Amino acid sequence: MKLPEEFIAEIESYGAACLAGVADALASTEPEVSVRVNEAKGAKVPKDAEKVAWCETGFYLSERPQFTFDPALHQGLYYVQDASSMAIAQAIAHIAEAAGNQAMKYLDACAAPGGKTTAAIASLPSGSVVVANEYDYRRAAILAENLAKWGAPSVIVSRGDTARFTNLRNCFDIIAADVPCSGEGMMRKDDEAVAQWSQALVAECAARQREIVNNLWEALRPGGWMIYSTCTFNRHENEEMVDYICDELGGETIDIGLNGVAGVASAVNSDRYCYRFVPGRVRGEGLFMSVIRKNGNQSANEPKMAKKPLTLIGKAPGDGLKAMEWLQGDYELATLGESVIAIPKDNAKWMRATASWLDVVSIGVNVATVKGRDVIPSQELALSTALNRNEFQSVELDYPTAISYLRHEAISIEAPRGFVLLTYGSIPLGFVKNLGNRANNLYPSAWRIMSQNTPAIAPKIL
Repeated sequence: MKLPEEFIAEIESYGAACLAGVADALASTEPEVSVRVNEAKGAKVPKDAEKVAWCETGFYLSERPQFTFDPALHQGLYYVQDASSMAIAQAIAHIAEAAGNQAMKYLDACAAPGGKTTAAIASLPSGSVVVANEYDYRRAAILAENLAKWGAPSVIVSRGDTARFTNLRNCFDIIAADVPCSGEGMMRKDDEAVAQWSQALVAECAARQREIVNNLWEALRPGGWMIYSTCTFNRHENEEMVDYICDELGGETIDIGLNGVAGVASAVNSDRYCYRFVPGRVRGEGLFMSVIRKNGNQSANEPKMAKKPLTLIGKAPGDGLKAMEWLQGDYELATLGESVIAIPKDNAKWMRATASWLDVVSIGVNVATVKGRDVIPSQELALSTALNRNEFQSVELDYPTAISYLRHEAISIEAPRGFVLLTYGSIPLGFVKNLGNRANNLYPSAWRIMSQNTPAIAPKIL
């Protein structure tokens, strides 16, 4: 791989010890493979695994398996994520401790595909609510799928420009801004990151980052925290942007205890608290992160309701829907298109008001789809930690049948007629409607496994 000469010259011009040799590392070393487990679904880091130093639930693999053919991935038991990106977990844990581990309102403003969002969900105090936003329509759908698999109920997924969040002034305790960047940190694993790089791209990204930060700063409460991050190395998109936030918008960087941990470096030519993950020094890809506390001290605002609230329903439509019985916990029911959704009551007022300002992809738990008088339990319900499994007949699948199900193929099961919850390894996999002589596969066709090259033995990650 030949890196752009202007890129190398820019990085070398800093004279920073932490960046010495980064060009060689990008050009001649291979990426690490790492995953993070979902403890909310009972997954654990294997006893003999090598943990990621800054994330208790992350660990490294010796090689890259065929993740697609592991049902546990589709069940949301783990997430494949670069180890450097897992640092968001330590940032949030530090903030939560400083805030007394009280429930928090969290915005991930540039969230797709969902790795940092799922790490945040796992690290936030109990009772917190998460808004995950993505500008791109297609990436927002991927984000919604990944968060549905993770299974947390108090989540809103939205799509659109960050300018929308200026309507939610002072409403969030924490805002994560993993902003679009020039992608220098991905050069080792993405040829496109090398091909597209230019000084003009860096300048364009820096301008866009400043616009995003300005929008989001309005939504962050005084005394709240912004987690600013990029996957690039240059100072224009990193330390200079942190300087802008602190000096022009009013904030102060805080120490989250990462400097020196397993090779994590500090800021380049700056005294502010910043963290650099550099290939060749850490076992992960390039990442820059800084946590900035907004000046002042105020509780998060309750957002006002806009003119497009969700439609609450006193009782669920359709015959035979047992939405409340299908869930563990206390929820409000509402409709979103053809879907019946359940919003956790503790956060319902805040979530409905916030959603009224956004282009919502999903909110709460998608319990079922109503088709005329037919009410069909959703895949999102099957994967939610709120699912009440006692309300459904269940059937355990072997590995080949589980893969057939995930391909959205027809399968046969021994079970009573009606909706049946399928499990693999005793963990929910999805629903079918058993008709006796056959079972209608209810797995979303958009999520299906496309490849036919099934391994003879299931990949063993956990």
